[in-house]
Amino acid sequence: MQRKQPGPAKPIASSTSCATNSQGIEELYTSIPCGSSSVSVYPSVQFLFSAAAASQFPPDTGAEVAICGRSNAGKSSAINAITGRRALARTSKTPGRTRLVNFFELTPGARLIDLPGYGYAAGPRVEIAGWAELIEGLGPRQSLRGLMLIVDSRRGILPGDEQLMEWAQGIDRPVHILFSKCDQLNRTESQRLLTKSKAALQGRGSAQLFSARTGVGLEQARGQLDAWLRSPAPT
Repeated sequence: MQRKQPGPAKPIASSTSCATNSQGIEELYTSIPCGSSSVSVYPSVQFLFSAAAASQFPPDTGAEVAICGRSNAGKSSAINAITGRRALARTSKTPGRTRLVNFFELTPGARLIDLPGYGYAAGPRVEIAGWAELIEGLGPRQSLRGLMLIVDSRRGILPGDEQLMEWAQGIDRPVHILFSKCDQLNRTESQRLLTKSKAALQGRGSAQLFSARTGVGLEQARGQLDAWLRSPAPT
């Protein structure tokens, strides 16, 4: 498959609407947190290309962070909110439709990787096996600094998330959990979630509350991303 060459960054829309669409479906890649600025903190961020096989990944240089999580956990929303770009990528109404690894360039030499969502068997077995091969292809990359795991705060850490953390631990990469959609929890529920997850993590990673809709935890997430991108390559 021929790689798509990077194009110029698209202009940033000025709307900051956080409403759902006309079908009542939450917009994932097409919303900016309420009250946030429409100016991107990564003004040169742009989509690079999608890879259907590890052989199509970009050269193993620079630094990159992978965004992963169950389908419909809010992974796309997190990418949009963190980058401050309204339409950096598109989404599907059907969970599990993303079957490629999408690469974005934040700044020269710094990349964000959008991994296919897991948890929905939306394709034939050969395709599902292909998704696993794509993720496994990231393991040897020295440029991979860490993984941001998006977990729906209403569901908590599920078996698929546990498997992803075990995989990251096996390749000696840190994991930072964003408990998405936390605006749908009250304060007691939020505190209970953090306490329970800290015990479950057992030092395998860190966690925080996050809401792409309201901006809760947004600066903390950006801080973690930037810290990883500035860190040296693993030895």
